[in-house]
Amino acid sequence: MRREDLTAAESHFAFGDNWASYAERIAEPEIDEAVRGLSRLLGGERLDGKRVLDIGSGSGLHALASLRLGAREVVAVDLDADSVVTSRAVLDRHAPRGGWRVERLSVFDLAAAGLGDFDVVYSWGVLHHTGAMTRAIECAARAIGPGGLFVLALYRRVWMDWFWHLEKRWYANASPVGQRRARAAFVALFAIRLRVTGRNLAEYRRDYRRNRGMDFEHDVHDWLGGWPYESITASEVDALLTGLGCVPVRRFVRHGKLFGRDPGVFGTGCDEYVFRRPSDHPGRLPEGTS
Repeated sequence: MRREDLTAAESHFAFGDNWASYAERIAEPEIDEAVRGLSRLLGGERLDGKRVLDIGSGSGLHALASLRLGAREVVAVDLDADSVVTSRAVLDRHAPRGGWRVERLSVFDLAAAGLGDFDVVYSWGVLHHTGAMTRAIECAARAIGPGGLFVLALYRRVWMDWFWHLEKRWYANASPVGQRRARAAFVALFAIRLRVTGRNLAEYRRDYRRNRGMDFEHDVHDWLGGWPYESITASEVDALLTGLGCVPVRRFVRHGKLFGRDPGVFGTGCDEYVFRRPSDHPGRLPEGTS
C-alpha cells in the first residue's frame, strides 16, 4: 500500500476555504487586534524598514498587520491556492499601495525559491500542519537573516493528542453534513463546560474576536479539521532552534496539570515563541538532520 504524502497539498484539510469565508469579515477591529497581537510578540517594537516573511498567510491578516507596523516589504507564502487568492484580495483591499507579494509556495521549497533572507520570519499556527513539523521549522529558520527574528506559534503537546490525531484525520475527509454534526456536538459540549465554570457561550462568542482578530465559528472548523496534526513541547522547541544557532528571546507557554501536560479535552492552544539569529552567525543556518 502506497504511503500518503502528508506534505502534499492534496492531503491537507481545506484551510483556504475557511480563510476565504473568514476574510469577508475582516475590518478595522480585526486588523487592530492582529496588530496588537503581533506587537506583543515583538516586545512592542515596530517593523519600520524591515523585510518580513509570513509563512502560511491564510487570510493575509497578519501580513497586513506587519505592514501596519511599518514593514518595508512583506512576502507572504501559502501552500493552499485558496489562501493565496484570499491573502491577495485582503491585501489589495487594505494595503493597495503595495509593499507586499503573495506566492503559492511550500515551506519546504523556500530555499529553492531564492527569496533571500528576512529580518522577521513569522509563522503562527502553521508549521504543525505541514506533515513534517520538525523539517518545516528548520526550513523556516534558515530564512532568517543575521540579527533577525523567528516568530512562531505551535500546538502544545497535550494528553488528548491521540484522540485529536484520529478526529482530525476523520474530519478532514468527512462530508459537509458530517462536519456540521461534529461542530454542533463540539460546541454543545463546550457550552456545557462554560456553564460549569460560570460562563456562557454567547458572552464567549462576543469576546472571542479579541483573540488575534479571529472568530469562534471559523476557529472551531479550523481546529476540528486541522490535518495534518503534530504537537511539540517548549523544551523540544528550545532544543531544536538553539541547535540551529538561534537564541530564545521570549515565549508565551501554558503548562497543564494532568500527567504533567495540558489535558486538551477541548483542544489545545498554541504556545508562542520568539527566537533571534545572532548577528555574528556566519553564513546560513545549518541544515537539519530530518
